[in-house]
Amino acid sequence: MSSPSPLHIALNPHIIEMEYAVRGPIPQRAAELRKQGRTTIPCNIGNPQALGQTPITYYRQVLSLVEDPSRIARERQLTRLLKGNSDPALSDKDLLSDYVLDLAENFLAQIPAGLGAYTESNGPLFIREAVAAYIDKRDKVGSTPGVNADPANIFITNGASEGVKHIIELLVTGPNDGIMIPIPQYPLYSATIKKTGGAQINYYPDEDHGWLLNREILQEALASARQNGVTVKGLVVINPGNPTGAILNRQTIADVIDFAEENHIVIMADEVYQENTYGAEFFSFAKVLNDRKVPLFSFHSISKGFYGECGHRGGYLEVRNAPVEKSTNRPLIELLQKLASVSLCSNTVGQLLVYLMVNPPAEGSEPYPRFIAEKTAILNDLYEKAMMIREGFKSMEAVECFGRTGAMYLFPRLNKLPKGTNDFDYCMNLLETTGLTTVNGSGFGQKPGTNHLRIAFLPPKDLIKKVLPEWIDFHNRYVNG
Repeated sequence: MSSPSPLHIALNPHIIEMEYAVRGPIPQRAAELRKQGRTTIPCNIGNPQALGQTPITYYRQVLSLVEDPSRIARERQLTRLLKGNSDPALSDKDLLSDYVLDLAENFLAQIPAGLGAYTESNGPLFIREAVAAYIDKRDKVGSTPGVNADPANIFITNGASEGVKHIIELLVTGPNDGIMIPIPQYPLYSATIKKTGGAQINYYPDEDHGWLLNREILQEALASARQNGVTVKGLVVINPGNPTGAILNRQTIADVIDFAEENHIVIMADEVYQENTYGAEFFSFAKVLNDRKVPLFSFHSISKGFYGECGHRGGYLEVRNAPVEKSTNRPLIELLQKLASVSLCSNTVGQLLVYLMVNPPAEGSEPYPRFIAEKTAILNDLYEKAMMIREGFKSMEAVECFGRTGAMYLFPRLNKLPKGTNDFDYCMNLLETTGLTTVNGSGFGQKPGTNHLRIAFLPPKDLIKKVLPEWIDFHNRYVNG
C-alpha cells in the first residue's frame, strides 16, 4: 500500500527565504562526516564548552545548590565536620565556601518557589536591580556615575537573541521599514529582518583600515535606503564585532550616536563580547550616550565573554529613552512587556546565571581568587590561540586579516581563489580535507568581489597546533590548483 501524499499548503515566504550560515550547509556536512566516523573541528560557532572550555567553578557551585536546595544544609554540615579535622584522609579543599552557600540561600529566599516555577515575565526584580547596579558600576567615570540604569527598563531574556528579535519585531511594520546592519554581520540580524518582512540596509565598515566605521559610511547607506523609499528605523552596531572582532573606540561610538540623533533612528547595541577585548578598552553605548535622549537598546549575554554558558540561554536587554508608539501613544516598554508575557518568562537557570554574571565574587571573598584565576586563564588562552592562527595566515598565500583581535573570531580575507570558485567552495573543501569547520564569508555578507571565512579560535591549543599546518598546506595547494 502506497503512503498518502503529504498535505500541500502555503507557508510563510519570509521564513522560507531566511538563511543562518553558522548552522548552514557546511556545519550540516560536518555532521554527516561525523556520522561516517570522521573527526571534525567545530569552529563555525562561538560555543566554548563544546570545544573543552571548563565552566567557571563559582557559577556551577551556586547553580548546583539552587537546583538542589537540600544540598545547602548537607554542605554546611560537611563543613562543620571537616574543618579542623586532623585526619589526612579527610580534606576540606573542595568544600563549598560559606560565601557560595549564603549566596545560594539568599537567591532562593527571593524566589521561594525555586527554579522550577515561572517568574515575572521581564525577570525577577532583584535580578534586574543587580543588572542595573552592574551597568552603573561598569559605566561610571572615576568616581562619577553615568546615568543610572532603571530596573524597570531591563528585561531578562533567553540569551541576547531573544531581546534582539523583540526589538526588530516591534520596529518593523512592513516592507518599507529598514534596519541598518554592518556588513559583515551576525546572521541573527539578517534572518530576523527577513522573518519580519522588513528591509535590510547594509553599511560597510572599512576593512582595509581595521573595519573603521564613520559618519560617511552610515550616511551613504541611509541615503541609498531613502532613495529606495525605505524608512530607516533602527541601526545595529556589534561591538566587539562578530564576525570581524573589530573593537570600536569612544569617538566612533559618539559619531554613531550623533548620526542616530540627527536622523531619528534608534540604536541597537550588541555588546555580548564586551569581556573579549584582550587589552583594548571597551566603551558601552550607554556610557558614551550618557544623558542624551537617543533611544538605545543594549544587549548582553552569558553565552560569550569568559563564561561560555551558551546552552543556558541567559541574557538581558536594557532600554534607554524608549520611543512611544505613534498611532496609540503607548510606550514601547509596555509593548515589550506584552511580548515578554507571551512566553511567560525566560528560563530560570539562565536568569540565575545572568545574576551571577553581574554579581561576581566580592574581592577578598573565599571564591574570589579561583574565579579571577579561571577568568584570566580563559581570556589569555583565547588570545594566545587567536595569535597562533593569525601567525599561520602569514604562511597562507594571499590571505589578509585586518583590525584588532576581539570577540572569539577571526575573519581573514581570501584574496586568491581558483577561477570559478568562491569562499563557500573553499570552506567546504577545507572541511572535507582537514575536518576544520568554518563559515564562508558570504554567510555573513561581504563587499561584492571579496571572499572571506570566519573561524572561532576556540579549539584547544594542541588541536590548533595539529590542524594549522594541515590548513596551511591545504590552502596553498587549493589556491594554486
